Amino acid sequence: MPITDQQVAGHAFLRPMYGDSYFPDHVVDRGRAILLRLCERIEADQPSDLAALYALTQAATEEFNLLDAEFAAAGSGIETVAREWIADEFWLVASAYGFTDADVEELIAGRDW
Repeated sequence: MPITDQQVAGHAFLRPMYGDSYFPDHVVDRGRAILLRLCERIEADQPSDLAALYALTQAATEEFNLLDAEFAAAGSGIETVAREWIADEFWLVASAYGFTDADVEELIAGRDW
């Protein structure tokens, strides 16, 4: 399903990670795919409130939790700077879909990275 929101459709997700050789592109690609699937889910499900949005972002956060092992296997990891970059992307997605009052820590509350 193509993303219809122009702000997220044209956004270069995880750009700083692509620009840092510490993060292998093939693993960052998977992170980018998680964020794009989150956008697709939001457009398909059209959450009506923050609780519904948080349910969707928690599922994406769990995918990032699994992805951290792939980063580790590639000699990398979701460390401090990457955590901030990923959190920023979750916030961008939430705000693009009208959830400007979302708490970024709640968006990624289930993280173990």
